[in-house]
Amino acid sequence: MTMRASNPASPISLLARERQSIWLDYMHRTMLKNGELKSLIEARGVRGATSNPTIFEAAIGKSDAYDDAIGQLAAKGTDRVGVYEALAIADIQAACDQFRPIFEMAEGNDGFVSMEVSPLLAGDTAGTIAEARRLHAAINRPNVMIKIPGTVQGVPAIRQCLADGININITLLFAVDMYEAVIGAYLAALEDRIAAKKDIATLRSVASFFVSRVDTETDKRLEKLNKPVQTAPLMGKAAVANAKIAYEKYTQHFEGPRFRALMAKGGAVQRPLWASTGTKNPKYPDTMYVDDLIGPDTVNTMPPATLEAFADHGTVARTVDQDVDQAHHQIAAIEALGITLKDVTDTLVEEGVKKFSESFDSLLKTIDEKKTKLAAV
Repeated sequence: MTMRASNPASPISLLARERQSIWLDYMHRTMLKNGELKSLIEARGVRGATSNPTIFEAAIGKSDAYDDAIGQLAAKGTDRVGVYEALAIADIQAACDQFRPIFEMAEGNDGFVSMEVSPLLAGDTAGTIAEARRLHAAINRPNVMIKIPGTVQGVPAIRQCLADGININITLLFAVDMYEAVIGAYLAALEDRIAAKKDIATLRSVASFFVSRVDTETDKRLEKLNKPVQTAPLMGKAAVANAKIAYEKYTQHFEGPRFRALMAKGGAVQRPLWASTGTKNPKYPDTMYVDDLIGPDTVNTMPPATLEAFADHGTVARTVDQDVDQAHHQIAAIEALGITLKDVTDTLVEEGVKKFSESFDSLLKTIDEKKTKLAAV
């Protein structure tokens, strides 16, 4: 990615006034070594980063930046999963170290870098817990977050890992009811720690609510109805409406008596994180999933192209809790046409887990190929 020169009056610099943090949805060893990430932190105000199997597949598989390390690990007899983990952990550690000043300045409220448990464990609660503990210990940085998918099997793992004192980024959230289950897991984990006489003041979590894919799937179903008069006003509306309803739930839970009791003992809110905010439909504005979801205690994790687009021509205003009644009406109108949002979000979770699993499998195959090629040199 290429970053343009900083503009002090750019929209990115104004987001902090609305209490929204920008994290980068990207990871690559080159940017960690050549100063590019440092420049993004200093010039763009990026305050954290996320990774996932698809990001690492592109980084490791489509460049030679990791080849020397792969060759060295292969020479030691490291298997392909071990090679992947060694590469990813090293990148996460390096990124954590570069965000450490943000983490300290923000008193532990920002400056996090996320690494995901294996997507192959999405249906395995015990396996997820064990891997989250292992990765957390291996990375050994206070500003790392371990990503656990927001599946039915993931919820008890989320609670246990948070109760263990591990910062957790819950990923692949699409449905409001599952988001509420994740909030419940977080609050329960804080209560578990208090019952065990453990500190809760340093524990942090974000709930990654995916956005653009909701429009992609809903729009596809609207188009199939072949009723343009009824469907045209609803195209490209489901994702932001769904996210605004989720934020409404966030406000209800974190302004309620249960959390207030925890806040009095040092508990921090679990911030909503808007993920998948790159616009996939070229007919839609390239900053719509940033412009329309700005507000207090939120994070927007942007791919590089979206970050640069927003820095260039984004609009900064508090929008996440505006026109919420309209959001409810839009979802109701979509469902009145026979498109059930639960079916949409169930499909997206299944597809999300499958996509990450396929990326992980592809990455491991690429590592095998590189090991063979490098051994022959």
